[in-house]
Formats: sequence, structure tokens, C-alpha cells
Amino acid sequence: MFEPTISEGVLQVRREETRWLSTGFDGGTWETPAAYNISVPEGWDRRDLSSYVAERNRQAGFEPDGPALLTGVDLTHARGARHGPVEVFATAGISNPAALPIQDADGAEHSGGERADVGTVNLIVGTGRALDGGALANLLTVVAEAKATTLLAETGFPGTTTDAVVVGCDPSGDPTDFTGSATTVGAAARACTRDAVLASLRSRYPDGDYPATVEDAEHGVRTTASSEVFRL
Repeated sequence: MFEPTISEGVLQVRREETRWLSTGFDGGTWETPAAYNISVPEGWDRRDLSSYVAERNRQAGFEPDGPALLTGVDLTHARGARHGPVEVFATAGISNPAALPIQDADGAEHSGGERADVGTVNLIVGTGRALDGGALANLLTVVAEAKATTLLAETGFPGTTTDAVVVGCDPSGDPTDFTGSATTVGAAARACTRDAVLASLRSRYPDGDYPATVEDAEHGVRTTASSEVFRL
């Protein structure tokens, strides 16, 4: 399936003739053999992201170009999971939780997360099935949902301010029209996402010593705005 290689703080996930869809800074669709997850050093503040990615890939001895994600998590904590036609490669770290408080019918607020157990969570997902544009985009939403569900159950937060996902497929594989949660591809992606994210978190924090709140984290946000709801 997909071949992961780590060199000089860069993870390359490679498979020939892959179509990718990325939510990263260079996001959108790509037709290229490789996608990347790059660990950046503490205090990193570069803004010329494309140039930076090219430099890091050269240092690591990687080519060709491909969609890239950036993380503060050391790649010793990267973890992969495989099930059926899907593989997921995850890094999960802590520093910038994004809480989403919820009000119940009586106006009482529930935190939507008061434990800062997350951080930048990057996922590279690959399937050997051939997916059209809609199925590939839907797979991305299935993976994002599984990531949020996993983080909420494990940490109390649905995500962080910088999470990103890359999904890829083999255009020459068996055609698959649907990737929802009840499909073979969707169900496999959910399981792999859950397991890879949990494994990465528990590698980095074996004692579960997470900050207790958004305020205890290095960075983070709590969405407190309320919208105007109207009937259609």
C-alpha cells in the first residue's frame, strides 16, 4: 500500500500515481507519488512555507513535491494504523486546544472540552481504492469526524487550532463510489484514525500528564460567540 519513511524530521508517505486532497497550507488536489508531515523545531516562526518545505525535503533526501503538513510533534511519536484498504499515519500533540462550549435547552453551558489534552493533530490517509472527487472529499470528512470523536473521548476537546488532514487514493484501484461511515473504506478509515491518533497521543504522553484547561496550555481558543439561529 503506502510506504512511510522518516528522515531528518520529515515523514514521507509514498505510493506511485496517487491522487491527494489536502487541507494543509498548500491544500487542494495533487497528483503526485508522495505526501509529507514535517516536524518543526520549538520557536519555529518561518512564514515562507513552500520554501521551507522544499528545504526540509531536500535535507531529508526526499522528492517529488507533494502536499505537506507541519507539526511541532517529534516524529518519534508518529504512529500508523492499517485495516482493509486503508492506512492512516498520525502525529498528535498538545499546545493549542480548541474548545467549543455547548448550551443545553435550559441555557446551561457544557465545556465541549476543559482538558487540554490535544495539540496539532496531523493525519495522512491512504486507500488503494479509486475514488472520484466526491468520494475523496467525503473520506476527508469521515476522517475529520473520527479524529474529533477520538479526541473528545480521550481528552475532552474535539480538536486544535491547527489540525490538518491529507487523504489519498489510487486512481487505478478498484472503483469505489461511496466512502461513508457504513462503507468498507469509511469504516476502515474511522478505525485506523482512532487507533493511530490514540497511539500517537499515548506515545507522547505515556503518563497522561496533559494540561487541565485551555488556560493551562501554551496556546488555545474557546469559541464563545453565539450565532443568530433562524427558521427556514
